[in-house]
Amino acid sequence: MNTSAPSVSAPPVHALDLSIGGMTCASCVGRVERALRKVPGVQEATVNLATESARIQFAPPDGGDDAAMDALLRRAVRNAGYEPLTAAASQAREEDTSPWTGFAPVAIGLLLSAPLVLPMVGDLFGAHWMLPAWVQFVLATPVQFILGARFYKAGWAAAKALSGNMDLLVAIGTSAGWGLSMWLWLTAMPGHAPHLYFEASAVVVTLVLLGKWLEARAKHQTTAAIRALHGLRPDVAHLVGKSGEVDVPVAEVMVGDRLVVRPGERLPVDGTLLEGDTQVDESMLTGEPLPVAKEVGALLTGGSINGDGRIVLQVRAVGAETVLSKIIRLVEDAQAAKAPIQRLVDQVANVFVPVVLLIALATLLGWLWAGVGAEVALIRAVAVLVIACPCALGLATPAAIMAGTGVAAEHGILIKDAQALELAHKVDTVAFDKTGTLTVGQPRLTAFHVEPGAEDAAMLAAVAAVQSGSEHPLARAVVQAAQDRGLAMAEPVGVRAVPGRGTEGEVAGRSYLVGSLRWMDELGVDLGTLGARAQQLQDEGATVSAVAERSAQGLAVRALMAFGDEPKPGAREALALLRAKGIRTVMISGDNKGAAEAMARRLGLDPGAGEVMAEVLPGDKAQAVRALQQEGDGTHRTVAMVGDGVNDAPALAAADVGMAMGNGTDVAMHAAGITLMRGDPLLVAGALDISHRTVLKIRQNLFWAFAYNVAGIPLAALGYLSPVVAGAAMALSSVSVMTNALLLKRWRG
Repeated sequence: MNTSAPSVSAPPVHALDLSIGGMTCASCVGRVERALRKVPGVQEATVNLATESARIQFAPPDGGDDAAMDALLRRAVRNAGYEPLTAAASQAREEDTSPWTGFAPVAIGLLLSAPLVLPMVGDLFGAHWMLPAWVQFVLATPVQFILGARFYKAGWAAAKALSGNMDLLVAIGTSAGWGLSMWLWLTAMPGHAPHLYFEASAVVVTLVLLGKWLEARAKHQTTAAIRALHGLRPDVAHLVGKSGEVDVPVAEVMVGDRLVVRPGERLPVDGTLLEGDTQVDESMLTGEPLPVAKEVGALLTGGSINGDGRIVLQVRAVGAETVLSKIIRLVEDAQAAKAPIQRLVDQVANVFVPVVLLIALATLLGWLWAGVGAEVALIRAVAVLVIACPCALGLATPAAIMAGTGVAAEHGILIKDAQALELAHKVDTVAFDKTGTLTVGQPRLTAFHVEPGAEDAAMLAAVAAVQSGSEHPLARAVVQAAQDRGLAMAEPVGVRAVPGRGTEGEVAGRSYLVGSLRWMDELGVDLGTLGARAQQLQDEGATVSAVAERSAQGLAVRALMAFGDEPKPGAREALALLRAKGIRTVMISGDNKGAAEAMARRLGLDPGAGEVMAEVLPGDKAQAVRALQQEGDGTHRTVAMVGDGVNDAPALAAADVGMAMGNGTDVAMHAAGITLMRGDPLLVAGALDISHRTVLKIRQNLFWAFAYNVAGIPLAALGYLSPVVAGAAMALSSVSVMTNALLLKRWRG
């Protein structure tokens, strides 16, 4: 009797994207993440300051539904002191493209602060004057408590949670300046005009608001790639119904429907061309500037632009299953993800604000002990609080990742996750699958030799019948050759694929095995008189397969087939470009050594230098990648694998960075961290270059973010920076980080 406990299947993991308002710095990111992770059922929560969103992975506890979980997550965000935005509010925020959105508070702050700054300007020219104290109070107070209300609200929420953020530092610092001014004014001797600091608090609030507004404008530019992809989807499709053409919303289109696409229109969904010939502009999807010719039977991708022909297509994918939707999802996933380097930044941010508060307190007490007076000591402590805001710290990494993945997508390079983006710049070895990656992937049957006395047409027809159900490129080449000769193919029986070897089946009562010479050798088949010819064909660089017949007397070879493929346009140049960058290039092929090395020489590779790995079975490609990663001297090489087929998926996953050709299979694209939409080998160097430039921008941004604080905090504590200058420097740090990241948008592959 079986007494083991019944197995309990793990609940399915769901993913949710949540837009969040009110986050201002890296400390906010940490607080929201901690709040979300405390919700029962949440497995992972990643918050992105640049996109102001959270990506949550969860399994609803106790059979709860997604709606209940969504409510719990939103409540957690609100309890942490931030605003979970509705879908409508999030959509409105995305669609608002006006460059002046949100500038009104900044404009009011500038108008009210300008008179307070004028005496400071006058001092530079020797004119010493001051506004009456009541005028300064009237101008500064609305800025402090109306325009600055957001800082008090968010800062109070952080304080209640025993945490800290930028808003808390600004609220404490500016309130101290305003309060000191009030105390000096109200306690001044009659007839004495004390020096007040209303201008410091008002200008700091205004500068912070200005910095956040400039930062928001820059953020909007980093998401331009996503908005452009969304804009490729038309709202209406021309459906061919029983009564003719009918315009229907794209959301109502179903798989199998027939749609008309007029000249110059965007294709609404993915489909197969049924009627008409045209040229299609796929540049926004693949980065390829030239239109692509399409004939009946060709696959069409939604979002691309029809040329000058009216066409009819049959729908093959709608909604989330279309290529465009998958591309958008890949880019969104990459922009929402955190690079490994960001984890260090998050750890620093978690302790940053409490440390700054301690430094500010130490500054206040230190100057009081030094005897400079409460007024000077408080102002210097305020300067420490203001300059130390960690806004730039939170934006440094996500801003660069968003800009890098966005510009890469515009050039046909889809970066699926931030880890692949960060790791790709370390790649020192690139391994390429041969067929379909470095070569066209459409081999032709170049020679067909039968045993003496046999009829080649009958044998070719029989072999084509056995291969007719296979999707292997060599099998398709045999079928195509038989069709080109007009041969009739009988119906095969008992066809069976032998992975990595070939195919066997029966035709007209005779049993055939069609496959590699290695398979024939494993089966102990003697090539007989065809052996010398097979060796000659291999020496010439052809891929050679054999046809054997199984009979009562055993297995006997009946024919040889030689196949040839052509290098992809640009493949040789792509390999040369990588070598010029100091990157080792290797070709991995299942072909025999002679055929693989002959193709390698055509591509400019050196077999003698170990740049060719031949006779690698599909299941062994992952092991070949691992062998490249571990050199003989024990050093680890960072390997990128480039492939396009189902059998490349394990190798793509095993590599440090997997790159899938976009003309390949969905399995390969899911296994790879980077997808090259055009299937162009030249994009490999482009992907590595954008990774290098993005990581460089991340490092530059982190340097500047830390440099502002490392240099600014001591200067402020020692009295060399006033609160106004500190506020300007803090605002400048965020803007400079965003601007530096946006320089990536100028990248050209």
